[in-house]
Amino acid sequence: MSPTAQEVVEELSELEPIPLGRKLFAEALGTFLLVLGGVGTAVLAGDRVGALGVALAFGFTLLFLVYAIGPISGCHVNPAVTVGQFLLGRVSAMTAGLYWVAQIIGGLLAGTVIYAVAKNLPSYNRAQDGLGANGWGAHSPSKTEIAGITLNGYGLAATITVEIILTAVLVFVVLASTDQLSDVPLAGLSIGITLAVIHLISIPVDNTSVNPARSIAVAFYQNGAPAQLWVFIVFPLIGGVLGSLVYGVLFGRSRNLAS
Repeated sequence: MSPTAQEVVEELSELEPIPLGRKLFAEALGTFLLVLGGVGTAVLAGDRVGALGVALAFGFTLLFLVYAIGPISGCHVNPAVTVGQFLLGRVSAMTAGLYWVAQIIGGLLAGTVIYAVAKNLPSYNRAQDGLGANGWGAHSPSKTEIAGITLNGYGLAATITVEIILTAVLVFVVLASTDQLSDVPLAGLSIGITLAVIHLISIPVDNTSVNPARSIAVAFYQNGAPAQLWVFIVFPLIGGVLGSLVYGVLFGRSRNLAS
């Protein structure tokens, strides 16, 4: 016989809460794998798989992470997502801050691994090839050279626009897909596909951040990237706030009502 609803509730109530340390480890590990899977593909195999392959690498990595560590930490692996969860009251301020630290550490470790592998290739030139960092203008992937004249790629306005809007989309989908009204078992699929589509849109603009931890992870290995890093911290966080507000309006949720 299948258990009754009351029996399921009683069984769940007996489960011990997951220790914060385990959640932080899950966030660090998850962010490490997200950066390794996405940025690693861009740096080590980008010439072979192209923008579509890189977008799918980010999307598929987040997809399996949702199922792998979602039950432990919620699989934020992104400070912007953590901001959205905090604004809805799903995590406390202290937990959100610690999640940020764990995410950044995990991302930095992944950046170190990617660089260690990349520099093992004799033809790799860090100054010329970089490490998949985000950037605009002279550092935009759409920078071109015509008749010996270098033309900058997408500018700061385009970068700000895509980072705010696309991060808002990602955070909205994360919150909506994990809402009690949604088909939660399919959350990983919807979230992963969303991240892949986001990358297809914005890789040509600024290499796609929508995640400050991803940007911090590799910025210091690429010339010119650290000076532009603030944009990929500030505006994805603003996008996270916007995404949580849209979710709250559409689903009728507030900080007091969030579960």
